[in-house]
Amino acid sequence: MVLFFINPQSAGTLGFIMFYASLFFALIGTLALLSYLFRALFNRIYTRQEKVQVSFRQAVFFSIVIVGSLFLQAHNLMTWLNSILLVLLVTFLEFLILSLKKEDGYMAD
Repeated sequence: MVLFFINPQSAGTLGFIMFYASLFFALIGTLALLSYLFRALFNRIYTRQEKVQVSFRQAVFFSIVIVGSLFLQAHNLMTWLNSILLVLLVTFLEFLILSLKKEDGYMAD
């Protein structure tokens, strides 16, 4: 809807916020579904719930990288340093979540 009914030349800040938000949520849904299907076909170790959790979390992070990169590019701020910092931030968050999950697992034993 946002792609067809909002003109980028006349849209204000709200139009661009709606565009980036709709792109973000569309990417999350698409990437989570594709990731889950890939995991279901090739990874038989984890339960369905774990596959969905990992797929959704990684889809959110990858969507942040894509939408963040597009936002930076739209404002002429996309440099190698900013790109690397964005990827490092998302990587740090992923490792933080994995380490917290691992600590919770050890505490339950």
